[in-house]
Amino acid sequence: MLDIDGSHGEGGGQLLRTAVALAALTGSAIRFHSIRIKRDHPGLGPQHLAAVRAVAELCGARVDGLAVRSLEITFAPRSVRGGEFAFDVGTAGSVTLVLQALLPVMVAAGTDFRVRVSGGTDIRGAPPLDYLREVLLPLVARMGVHAQLVTRCRGYYPRGGGTVEISVAAGKLRPLRLATPGRLLRIDGLAHVAHLPAHVAARMRAAALEQLGPREAPVRCETAILGRAEAIGQGGAVVMWAQCEHTVLGAGRVAQRGVRAEALGEAVGRELAADLAARATVDVHAADQILVYLALAGGESSFTTRELSGHASTAMWLIEQFLPARFTAAPHGALTRVAVAPR
Repeated sequence: MLDIDGSHGEGGGQLLRTAVALAALTGSAIRFHSIRIKRDHPGLGPQHLAAVRAVAELCGARVDGLAVRSLEITFAPRSVRGGEFAFDVGTAGSVTLVLQALLPVMVAAGTDFRVRVSGGTDIRGAPPLDYLREVLLPLVARMGVHAQLVTRCRGYYPRGGGTVEISVAAGKLRPLRLATPGRLLRIDGLAHVAHLPAHVAARMRAAALEQLGPREAPVRCETAILGRAEAIGQGGAVVMWAQCEHTVLGAGRVAQRGVRAEALGEAVGRELAADLAARATVDVHAADQILVYLALAGGESSFTTRELSGHASTAMWLIEQFLPARFTAAPHGALTRVAVAPR
């Protein structure tokens, strides 16, 4: 049984989600302790429970210690099986964070999946749903496995209630080598609100576009005002993504009470503009999320990023506990080059 210290490095929920995904795929039983010990509310929250339970169902795992605020669990997987599944966080806990645990399993299992997840779709502290669909999934598709994400209903804090469906077709991951982003083809975006004034979405959109400035490639950001049939509760988000010849870069922010719409749009536009100017091949947020897929693909993969987060460094440490992979990160001009190779 592998003993994983949940306080290592960044020490957050992503460490737990990645650990149970890798345990499911490698058949490794784990004891995971000191769960989120550095956080204001340590231990398992509802969305962490939902993520672990979801992965456990995919692989028939036995899990002990699974309770709200638990600081330790054991997770003993059996074999991963494909098919149709449905999971409900039961609160406004993030759907995208539950998918962060499920996706590596579905992508690397080599079989078909169709999964429905209910909860919060665009929640503070988690990737917005549109970022997952327009940035992370296309990067994984470039590695040979295709997933389709459909939004049935949006849900926000504190009510949740949103629902998404994701389908993953059986495939085999292949290494990804991103030396240059290539030519910028277009920039797209979406600013949406639900049960809020329409001008909030318009202001997020305008601020993001102003930061991006004029470009030779087409630039557009749509706005969407969602009604009762499309969303539960008040909320919104703005996400922009850049389609390049060899990659896709993105940035997103979730609407927050007390934060001006312009500040959210400016942050998104500024981040994406900085990644494009630096000629990064993976944006700062995707840099930590893509690592597990690169390691699971085997072979040699590499990318460049403008900044390597604590999440990324922690993920590298964790992945090396499960897989015969070795990560390196080194300066590459103004960027950081991240590479992984078998060991």
